[in-house]
Amino acid sequence: MPDPALCLRHVAKRQRGHQVLAGVDLDVAPGEIVGLAGINGAGKTTLLRCLLDFCTLDAGSITLFGVPHTRPAARRPLAYLPERFNPPAHLTGSEFLAHVQALHGERPDAAATGTMVRALELDEDALGQTARHYSKGMTQKLGLAATLLLARDLYVLDEPTSGLDPKARALFKQAVLALRARGAAVLLTSHALADVDELCDRIAILHAGRIAFAGTPAACAAHYRAASLEQAFLHAVG
Repeated sequence: MPDPALCLRHVAKRQRGHQVLAGVDLDVAPGEIVGLAGINGAGKTTLLRCLLDFCTLDAGSITLFGVPHTRPAARRPLAYLPERFNPPAHLTGSEFLAHVQALHGERPDAAATGTMVRALELDEDALGQTARHYSKGMTQKLGLAATLLLARDLYVLDEPTSGLDPKARALFKQAVLALRARGAAVLLTSHALADVDELCDRIAILHAGRIAFAGTPAACAAHYRAASLEQAFLHAVG
C-alpha cells in the first residue's frame, strides 16, 4: 500500500501556555480532497504551520509521502497557498506567475498558464498590471493560479475561496477536482461548509486540539443525526 500523501500522528503543540494541538491524527491519501474545518482559534493555522515546519512540534510526527516533515525533501512535492496571500506589489500578474514557477524549478509554460488563467477567469488584461492594483478577488485568483500551476502531488490551501465570487468559487472547485483526477492530494481549510460538502471526499473537524470527527460529509451528518453538514458541525463543536 502506498504511503499517505500526508500523515499526522499524535501532533501536539503549546503556545503561550495554551495547548493548541493536543494529539491530532489525520491522513490524506493520494487522489483525495480533505477539508479541515473548525471555529476561529481551533488551531487550524497552527496545524498548517507545524506541517510546513514553521514551528517545532512538542510531540508527535508528520510525514509527507513517508518522509519526515522536517527534512527539506519532504516539501518538494508540496504546494502551499496561505490564507493571507499578498503578492509583491511591484510585479505584474504575469511576472508573478513566472517568478513562482522559476522559484520552484519549473519552466514557465505559456499554454498551461493560459489554460489556468482561463479556468479561473483571471482577467488576462489584468495580468499586465502590477499587483498593487488588484482587488481582493483578483489577488486571490492570482494566488490560486500560481499554486495550482505547480506540478505537485500535495496541495495545502488555507481558505482558498476567500474573496471569490460565486462563479469564481465554482471554477476553483473544477480546478481542484482536476488535481484529484490526476492523483494529487488536497488539504484545504474552509469556513464555507457548503463548499466542503460539495467538494471534499472527507471532512476533518478540529476542536479542542483534536480531530473531533473525520469522515465523509454524509457520514458526519449521519453521525450527529443532523439534517445538514452545518448542523453536524455545530454538534461537533458544541
